[in-house]
Amino acid sequence: MIAYIAPENIDDRVLKRAAQLLSEGGLIALPTDTSWVITCALSSREGIKKLRRLSGERDERHFTLLCNSISQIGDYCSMNNSQFRLIKKLTPGPYVFILKALLGTEKALDIRRKEVGVRIPAHPVSDKVIQELGEPLYSITAKRSMKSSTEEEFWTNSADQAQESETAALPPIPEEELFEGGWELEDIPGLDLILDTGEELPRLYSTVLDFTSGDVVLLRPGAGSWPM
Repeated sequence: MIAYIAPENIDDRVLKRAAQLLSEGGLIALPTDTSWVITCALSSREGIKKLRRLSGERDERHFTLLCNSISQIGDYCSMNNSQFRLIKKLTPGPYVFILKALLGTEKALDIRRKEVGVRIPAHPVSDKVIQELGEPLYSITAKRSMKSSTEEEFWTNSADQAQESETAALPPIPEEELFEGGWELEDIPGLDLILDTGEELPRLYSTVLDFTSGDVVLLRPGAGSWPM
C-alpha cells in the first residue's frame, strides 16, 4: 500500500498507478506543506462517497479541493480581481480559501453549501498527481481517529450529508490527531495507496480564510500567517 517516492522525480509508473486508482474511486494519502491528507478524484462519486464515509465530517468546510494552479481554481470557483490577487500572493502555501462554488462544482460534489475550500499546497507530490490525473483532488486532513474504525465499519457506515450552517470559526485539529510519517497511515480503512517521500511532516494545519462575505474572514489560524 505504500509507494516510496522521490518528491521531485516520481516514477511515472507510480503516478500512473495513483491516477488509475483515483479514477476508479480509490483513496490516496499524500504529503503536503502542512500535514498528511487523504484524497479522491473530484470526478469520482464513489471516491467522494468513500472520503465522506471515512472522515465522518458533516461540515463541508473540512473538505478541500487541491489544485495546482490559480487558473484551475477558476475552473471550479468564482473569484473577483482582489481575491485573485490575494490568492496569487499566498500560493502555493498553507492556506485554504473558502470561495463560491460554480454550479458544475456543486453538482460534482453534491453539496448543499454553495461554497468550497480550495488550496494549492507548496509540495511537489500533489502537483504531479493532479497533473497526471488531469483534475483537482478532493481531500481531507488525515487524522488518527480514522484508524479507530474497522474495515467492516468503513464499508457499512455512511456519513450524513453536510447541513447548511452560518459562517463560524473552524476549531483547530489537535496536534496529537495528526500524523508525521506515512507508515503511520497504513491502518486507515479504505485507503488504497500512500505516496511516501520518507520525510516526517510537521503536525500543522492550514490557515482557513473565508472570501464569501466580501471581506476576508479568518475561520481558523494555522501555518500561514494572517493578517500579513
